[in-house]
Amino acid sequence: MIKKILIANRGEIAIRIIRTCKEMNIKTVAVYSLVDKFSLHVQLADESICIGNSLNKLSYLNINNIISSALITNSDAIHPGYGFLSENNQFVQMCEKYNIKFIGPTSVIINKIGNKFNAKKIINKIKINTIPGSTKAIKSIQDGINISKKIGFPIILKASYGGGGKGMKIVKNEKEFKKSWEGAKLESKRNFNNDDIYLEKFIEIHKHIEIQIIKSKKKIYYLLERDCSIQKKYQKIIEETPSPYINNYTRNKIINATIKCIDYLEYEGIGTIEFILDKNNIFYFIEINPRIQVEHAITEEITGIDIIKLQIIIICNEDIQIKNFFYSKLHAIECRINAENIKNKFYPSIGKVESLHIPGGHGIRVDTHIYNNYKITYHYDSMILKIIASSYSRKNSIFKIKRALKELKIKGIETTILFHIKLINDKNFIDGNIDTRFIKKFLLK
Repeated sequence: MIKKILIANRGEIAIRIIRTCKEMNIKTVAVYSLVDKFSLHVQLADESICIGNSLNKLSYLNINNIISSALITNSDAIHPGYGFLSENNQFVQMCEKYNIKFIGPTSVIINKIGNKFNAKKIINKIKINTIPGSTKAIKSIQDGINISKKIGFPIILKASYGGGGKGMKIVKNEKEFKKSWEGAKLESKRNFNNDDIYLEKFIEIHKHIEIQIIKSKKKIYYLLERDCSIQKKYQKIIEETPSPYINNYTRNKIINATIKCIDYLEYEGIGTIEFILDKNNIFYFIEINPRIQVEHAITEEITGIDIIKLQIIIICNEDIQIKNFFYSKLHAIECRINAENIKNKFYPSIGKVESLHIPGGHGIRVDTHIYNNYKITYHYDSMILKIIASSYSRKNSIFKIKRALKELKIKGIETTILFHIKLINDKNFIDGNIDTRFIKKFLLK
């Protein structure tokens, strides 16, 4: 069994990993940038080590410094969390070179699927629908325009080695291409240390469905689906499981496609297969995320499974025995709360958390890294907290999340709490009349 894990991340996911490690009696090492010196994950870990300046490329994307930190602290393994280096094949190869367990897929698998258009090529071979688009990284603006004309505008630009909505831009026509291209490359480089971009046909009316999988040496487990259709600028705002918008026939088809993907890839560990459903309920493969997802907590709440723990167990070559969840008696909803000013176009809000009251009660879970007097800076993602409500029905989960949002109090900074309260109270949300255009329509009311 692993004795010490270095966590190559920050914020709430670093704390989430530390908690599971403590329950498994595994020592933890927190890495931090200069501005994160007083972060909660640093205080909760058994050891901590500074890895550089506040800029991502000098700290949380600095492969050499993170590997050196693992060696100095005699860490057996590295957990990458999500974002940053979690899908970086060079980082995985460095872990393998220095005999440090990477808590995730091998470099061989990451090489296949970490690059999004490579993954699409593989999935095309097993005849699962993929969205028309480029088959490799676009090398020039003119190449991108030519491909866009061939498949037809609108198109969407995406980061080849990223996720979480970073580096994604919709392009409606040729005139918009250059500005969107430059913005997508800059954002991708800043967040993933790689500016490769690819493009796809933009399907406007759709739902976003993902399947959580766990693959041991002997069996594939699927833990239902998560619906992530409520998004703002391609970043998920509200997620729920199971999806209230698909029937068992569609669910079964998506699960079968997921199993087919995992089998063909010889994937091992935890991961998420993402699909979109168009207005005709035809589903298309988007990508495979070979890591933990931000929204993994809602799956944990309806299954009672610690997904981080399973990641660690699988990497230690131990077998697992759980059941597949085609149906759950519970329903869970997650709201991602950001430090943003909703009156100023959701511009990031920085400053000191003067006071904080966390909601509680049966069926409420809060994952966060902020605390009283915590200072929020402009350096990192604006998500500061996740509220998860779970209950025996969707209707009751909505009641619970409403109550929790009203009970949550954060003073000193601007947040999206009131925005979430309005979303949850919207009749279209309550009735399940939702697709990825929901936020756009909601903001126009």
